[in-house]
Amino acid sequence: MARKKKACYSGIGGQAVMEGIMMRNNDRYAVAIRKPNKQIEVIKADCYDEKTPKGIRKVPFLRGIFAFADSLRLGMKTLSLSADYYIEEEEEETGFDKFMKSLFGSKAESIMNGFTILFALAIAIGLFFVLPTVLSKYVLEKFIRSRSLIVILEGVIRIVIFILYILLISLSKDIKRTFMYHGAEHKCINCIENGKALNVKNVMRSSRRHRRCGTSFILFIMMISIVLFFFIRVDRMIFRLGLRILMIPVIAGISYELLRLMGRYDNWFTRAISAPGLWFQSLTTREPDESMVEVAIRATEAVFDWKEYLKDNFDYVPSGAEEGWLDDDEDEELDPSAVDAMMADIEESSKQALAEMDEEDLSDESGEM
Repeated sequence: MARKKKACYSGIGGQAVMEGIMMRNNDRYAVAIRKPNKQIEVIKADCYDEKTPKGIRKVPFLRGIFAFADSLRLGMKTLSLSADYYIEEEEEETGFDKFMKSLFGSKAESIMNGFTILFALAIAIGLFFVLPTVLSKYVLEKFIRSRSLIVILEGVIRIVIFILYILLISLSKDIKRTFMYHGAEHKCINCIENGKALNVKNVMRSSRRHRRCGTSFILFIMMISIVLFFFIRVDRMIFRLGLRILMIPVIAGISYELLRLMGRYDNWFTRAISAPGLWFQSLTTREPDESMVEVAIRATEAVFDWKEYLKDNFDYVPSGAEEGWLDDDEDEELDPSAVDAMMADIEESSKQALAEMDEEDLSDESGEM
């Protein structure tokens, strides 16, 4: 049976961590990490707290708020987990760590992670929401009278700050490698959703851009904020700032629904809406090497049965993860070194054959004498 060409939604997602990748599927996630000894370790666990009602994840817009908060929590948790592998063993416990353990006992680490999330969230809100609002109020309003234009320019400032932030952190060597793992994560998902067997060769040939990316989600937040703040306006600065902050969960809920729409449907509308986010991913992803792809594959296989997925959605049963298949219109290229070796073998065989023929001629001549 001919395999389907159209990409299918898989539902899996992920995140790059320090020298590794976290993959998530439904209520399970797995973190695959390349340890300092070059071995790959995989950790699997549940995503959600048992006390969280599952019904909340089915309510449109409301589920987006929950998913946003849960992604922050899980993201910080997996980042911390991956970083632990690269902390020097001889590093001594700080006085602050001892104080927190004496105060909170076994819950000290969870509480510190919570503070870290709140601090990171405060920085993000201040940088991407408060700062553009302050600049629009005390700088733009001195030169521009149109309130509508000021709201639009505030959104543009927010996007520019985001771009500058990405460019700045990408100067770090560790961040560059994280962006490469980010690319490997996308390549793995694209490989599966385009109906190819999950092996290094197929993954490396897949795209490093994906519609359901966190980068696209952040861009949606910025674009939707422009639309909402265009119609919802407050003059007093304190109320304007409060409105910006209070609207973040609402904006996140709307952005989440758009992101789901991008992943499930492929038409002119979804392609147009997802185009800016795909462009932004050229800043937050890099081409990975094969060792990074191996880590992404291990994380994916820990939470997702890709062989069953290919069978159900593409009528394709792979003979093995290492064999896979290539597109019909693609010819496998021979390695130039392999061609040279092949020609050398042929030449050597020819020389041996000629030598044997000469020996036979000599023996025949000696027999006649």
